Amino acid sequence: MTKSVTAGGQPRDTDQRLAKGARARASIARRAADVASVEGLNGISIGRLATDLGLSKSGIATLFGSKESLQLAAVGSARQVFIDAVITPSLSEPAGLPRLRALVERWFGQVTNPAFPGGCFRVATLAEFDSKPGPVRDAIAEDRRDWLAWLVKEIHRTQEQGHLGGRAADAVAFELDAVIAAAHNARQLGDERGVATARAIVDDLLG
Repeated sequence: MTKSVTAGGQPRDTDQRLAKGARARASIARRAADVASVEGLNGISIGRLATDLGLSKSGIATLFGSKESLQLAAVGSARQVFIDAVITPSLSEPAGLPRLRALVERWFGQVTNPAFPGGCFRVATLAEFDSKPGPVRDAIAEDRRDWLAWLVKEIHRTQEQGHLGGRAADAVAFELDAVIAAAHNARQLGDERGVATARAIVDDLLG
C-alpha cells in the first residue's frame, strides 16, 4: 500500500504527525501557563504536567527537552492568550481614545475575569524572575516591553486627537501598568475595595 503525498512530495502522514505534535505542544504549554499563574514558573515540572494531562513523562520530555523550555513555552502561550483576549479584539475599535479604552478595559478584565486560574499571568510571574538572569527572564521582559511599547503607541494616537493632555505617553503607560498590577494583587488577596480604587484611578487616567 503506497502513501498518499502532498503536492510537494512529502507524505501526508508526516504532515499529520507534525500537526499532532504542534497541537500537543500547544496544549502542554497552555497547561504549563495555568500552573505557573498559581505556583510560579518554577512550579512547572514534566511530572506535574504529565499527571494533569494524562500524558507520559517521556512524551513531554521529547517535545520540550527541559524545564526551561517548558517555562519559555508557558510564557509564549500566555503572551498569545493576552494578544487574543486583549489586543486583537480591540483593533476593531477606531484608533485613538475608543481603541485605548477598549485595550485598557480588556486588560483590566484580565484582573477581574482572568484567563488563567492565578489571575493575570504577567503580574503573577514577573516578580519571580525579575532578579534571575537567563532566557526565561529575557522572555518575560521582552513580553512586557512589547506590550508597553504597543500601549505607548496607542496613547500617542489618542493624544494626537486631543485627549489625555500633554503628559508623556510612556509615563501614562507606566502608571496604567502599575495600577492594574496593584488591582491584580488586591483581587488575589480578596480586597475588592482595592480593585475598585484601581478601577477609579484607571478611569481618571483616561479622562
